[in-house]
Amino acid sequence: MTLSLATPYATLPDLRRMASDAPAFTVLAILLALGLIPLYAAMALDLRVFQGESPWMKPLKFHYALGLYTITLAFFARYLPEGTRKGRPWRWFTAAVVFAIVAEVVWLSAAAMQNTASHFNTEVPLFAAVYPLMGAFATLLTSASLVMGILIWRNPATGLPPALQLSIALGLVLTFALTLPVAGYLSGNGTHFVGTSTRELWVMGWSRDTGDLRVAHFLATHALHFVPVAGLLAVWLAPAQATRLVWSAAGLFAALVIFTFVQALQGRPFLPFLG
Repeated sequence: MTLSLATPYATLPDLRRMASDAPAFTVLAILLALGLIPLYAAMALDLRVFQGESPWMKPLKFHYALGLYTITLAFFARYLPEGTRKGRPWRWFTAAVVFAIVAEVVWLSAAAMQNTASHFNTEVPLFAAVYPLMGAFATLLTSASLVMGILIWRNPATGLPPALQLSIALGLVLTFALTLPVAGYLSGNGTHFVGTSTRELWVMGWSRDTGDLRVAHFLATHALHFVPVAGLLAVWLAPAQATRLVWSAAGLFAALVIFTFVQALQGRPFLPFLG
């Protein structure tokens, strides 16, 4: 018997389904994970420094982020309408998303090889010319969450409790809806910071003494994780109130993203006491 998230306190769903429900996303996630090996090797062998850190740090971070995003889409694909998953339009769309993600990581690694900036690079003509195209690819790859969220929201045959289905759909839709304006402003700002940053938080690299637009960007891109987890907890702990709790959690999460975005625009750091 295969257990599902539809059953409270059930074991984890069958992860092997990702290979059949979303083969392109699953294979890409595996390749992104395997790609960490040569990136770590490059970091160990290449002793150059760019803007205070190894030039290979940014490709590494994006491999982790895009790998997690892609495997999450592969997992949620089981809740798409079966006809959609097997249809040609969906296969073409996922192929376009995969191409966009591959283009992003190749671009980042190419910049690392040249020991130059991938983002906000106005000194190298090629990278300056490619930057708007990468923005279009970023919008395309993020749109996968919007499309999947709408399709899951409207699917009557997910087998999930309504509140959990709602939380997955809302998380996916909010990932696109919150990321697009935050990332759009960040890309046009010319820098991650609003002010001059001299101190950074370990691991995340967020500024501890000025506004940092990456905080809101990070939170926005992880709505597809935070909101469904809130939905799962609501279904487990308060099934009678689960739907209302899901809407509240989604609203609070959106408010948090907006708060951190406005905070950064005002030049104020996020949780400065951590620095």
